[in-house]
Amino acid sequence: MPGPGKATGPRGAAAAGERAFASGASERTAASSDAERTPASADAERTATSSNTERTPASADAERTSAPSEAGLPPAPSDADAGADAPDSAGAARPPFRSVTIRTALDAVTAAALYLRWLGYPGVRRADQRPPSGIGLAARGVVALVDPAVRPATLRDVECLWLTAMTESADCLCFSLAGYADDARARADALGVPLFVLDLTGTPRPVNAPADALTGPDRAPGP
Repeated sequence: MPGPGKATGPRGAAAAGERAFASGASERTAASSDAERTPASADAERTATSSNTERTPASADAERTSAPSEAGLPPAPSDADAGADAPDSAGAARPPFRSVTIRTALDAVTAAALYLRWLGYPGVRRADQRPPSGIGLAARGVVALVDPAVRPATLRDVECLWLTAMTESADCLCFSLAGYADDARARADALGVPLFVLDLTGTPRPVNAPADALTGPDRAPGP
């Protein structure tokens, strides 16, 4: 005789079949839910990876921004060096200029910066306003253009430098490795812009009357 709680006959078999079907359906539903969650998890991982990837250029930009903007400029001279190179306020004769050999464009910038200091302009730095060509330098009371290109400096180079100096109420000087176009020299003479040519020893050579006057013994040092 069957024990209590156990169904017998066709009715019991049908009930057992329904329970088996329900159990299988539950397992299939759970598996389906797991399968549906898998793409979402993958999307979340891809989103996180993409976010990390997108942050990488920003981090690189931040590192580039924090890099010194005065790369290529010589370090500020010590007190002893400054006393050796800078002329005194009484207008004493300047000591000989100590040049640097020019092998690269940055060497040309270094030579020009050292020359500005020798003329009496301390605190030389990269100019805030970038010139259309070449490299801009600035110090208190002066702006300068250094053109390390192999072609002569142009009329536009001279005029843009002069306009920048007028805007900042400062003196201006131009340094070039390859000299100047004829119209650039004529305009510089008319505007009173001193022009210098940098030779490979790093010594600036004046090439017009304003440059000669700037480096003459009667010229008061500094701005």
